[in-house]
Amino acid sequence: MFVDLTFVVGVAQASLSLHHSLSRGDAGHALVSYPLVFFAIWWAWMNFTWFASAYDTDDVLYRTMTLLQTAGVLVLAAGVPRAFERNDFTITVAGFVIMRVAMVGQWLRASRHPGARAGAVRYAVGIAICQAGWVALLATHGAAWVLSVVALIIAELSVPLWAERAGATSWHPGHIADRYAGFTIIVLGEAILAATVGVQQALDASGSLSHLLTISAGGLLTVFSMWWLYFSEPTERAATRARAVFADQQMRAFVWGYGHLVVFASAAAVGAGISVAVDRSMHESQISALGAGLSLTVPVAIYLISTRALHASSAAHPVASLCAAGATAVAVIATSWTSESVLLTGILLTALNASSIFGPGRLRTGDG
Repeated sequence: MFVDLTFVVGVAQASLSLHHSLSRGDAGHALVSYPLVFFAIWWAWMNFTWFASAYDTDDVLYRTMTLLQTAGVLVLAAGVPRAFERNDFTITVAGFVIMRVAMVGQWLRASRHPGARAGAVRYAVGIAICQAGWVALLATHGAAWVLSVVALIIAELSVPLWAERAGATSWHPGHIADRYAGFTIIVLGEAILAATVGVQQALDASGSLSHLLTISAGGLLTVFSMWWLYFSEPTERAATRARAVFADQQMRAFVWGYGHLVVFASAAAVGAGISVAVDRSMHESQISALGAGLSLTVPVAIYLISTRALHASSAAHPVASLCAAGATAVAVIATSWTSESVLLTGILLTALNASSIFGPGRLRTGDG
């Protein structure tokens, strides 16, 4: 939990910087910087999470390396505003490399165990090579920079696929489910924080809440509904199924684990979207009304579809669930052309949750 709290700082900086970029009307730049920054935060968190599920020795050296990773998170977070405003990723790359080099040390320690040696060595070598690539990236510019970033992200994502072929790493589905659920709560909490700060600043500027009531109500309904959507299916059930088929169907577990990048990133972006709506209502942004609406509705639609897709394997009626999610996502995006997109989005998500709870034969009374 202490490690997660440091990642909260990175998520908050990414969400805040996204909010400011969108309000300035710099959507193009935001759509490049935000995914890159959030990928770095999520990837470091995810690698540590899965490693800790297998090798949490909790001795002095393990704790020291973990604290080094948390320091790297804070360095990365400090560089987020510079990445958004100046397109300078030097500090964010430095923070990312610090986190990943610490993981190299962790994997080298794990390689001392005979049964885990081959896979652990592959992890250490693969991560080290990727970090050399990120450092070299700082010397590139223009098209070469873009191509290098894409290649390095693919390489980072490929390291676990390559390493697990040499020997599957042990992990506990209950622990993984708890970690993923906890990080979901973190990013949803950031959405609430961003929206609250936006409303508070608007109140300080005008002293009136009348024109902010619909945004506040819609924002709360939206975030509450997002929480309900994610936890409508037991996370541990999905992780347990992934664990059960891991030996024969590794890709299924990877899809579940990697797919949460979309869930987390879109959830954190929702807070920025709500803040942009507040700025627009106060006439303190340069973004159009449609742009402000899309700033919220697009990440909500992405969150809705990605969450339902990840839950499909454990849902009672997966096809119907995905169809309902898709229809709601389209309706949510359509609200961008209205003057009350935040409120309508919250109502639509609430209706979707209500239909899944109170629909024919679906009322859940709880099983203890």
